[in-house]
Amino acid sequence: MAARMKLKLKTVFVLYFMVSLMGLVYALMQLGQRCDCTEHDLPKERTISRLRGELHRLQEQMRKSEATKQPQKQPAKPSLPTIFVITPTYARLVQKAELTRLSQTLLHVPQLHWILVEDSPHKTPLVTDFLAKSGLSYTHLHTPTPKDRKLQEGDPSWLKPRGAEQRNEGLRWLREDRRAQQGADSQQGVVYFADDDNTYSLQLFEEMRNTQRVSVWPVGLVGGMRYERPVVEGGKVVRFHTGWRPSRPFPLDMAGFAVSLRLVLDNQDACFDGDAPMGFLESSFLQGLVTMDELEPKADNCSKVLVWHTRTEKPKMKREEALQAQGLGSDTAVEV
Repeated sequence: MAARMKLKLKTVFVLYFMVSLMGLVYALMQLGQRCDCTEHDLPKERTISRLRGELHRLQEQMRKSEATKQPQKQPAKPSLPTIFVITPTYARLVQKAELTRLSQTLLHVPQLHWILVEDSPHKTPLVTDFLAKSGLSYTHLHTPTPKDRKLQEGDPSWLKPRGAEQRNEGLRWLREDRRAQQGADSQQGVVYFADDDNTYSLQLFEEMRNTQRVSVWPVGLVGGMRYERPVVEGGKVVRFHTGWRPSRPFPLDMAGFAVSLRLVLDNQDACFDGDAPMGFLESSFLQGLVTMDELEPKADNCSKVLVWHTRTEKPKMKREEALQAQGLGSDTAVEV
């Protein structure tokens, strides 16, 4: 097809050249002559008319050929590795607000699957309806935290590890689901543990997408500090900037690392220890997967903060409680 097109174009150019040349020769022959040239003009005009007709015919053929030409298939772009986000959640007044904020961030991330795990003996209508309307690719799971591991009213948030059972349930589902899938693509991806009260930059998800083993980065507003981060020298993590027990195997916040899916699948027993001492929950999972020398620093060698360990203030309900005592409380059928 391309060769034919080139030949036709060449013919058109030759015809144009011939018509122009003949016109020029004719003009030169007539210079300085005064005669009735009607008899001489007639054959030339016929030739020119014939050439113009041929030119018009070729142009029409080219136009039709362009209209029917099939577009060339573009080579398929390699698919992005899927980011599997595992998020524990539990019932509280701000739960829907937190999930709304996080889901609307995740909506902007291509090729992402959200695994939302409720700390509950059953799936709640609030979360079920929320996920159905979220527009995200998701999996809805649930598993309760044992009573002896639950924080009691008034306990500080750091007293006991939180979300261990829910994260482990997410890992269990992910391993079973991937085992059931066929093809090499089912082994490609990244696993990230995103709490529902943190704040995430979209850039963070692109930083983690090509994780080979375990990638790491700073986390802002955590541990009583402006940020905690791995310290990088020569492209390698050599220590950690943290204010509390830097001697821990991996003094990282849960939001500060991502793990390749293949590494998770190759280490079926890797999980979070719900009985881990304070501050050791992350280390209990990472110790069997990676060494410090194998960590992959992201976010410009761990110099940029792309995730923040934020917490929503617990709402004060004194006026609500006073109205309830009078039988005038807010309608509980209105979902908050």
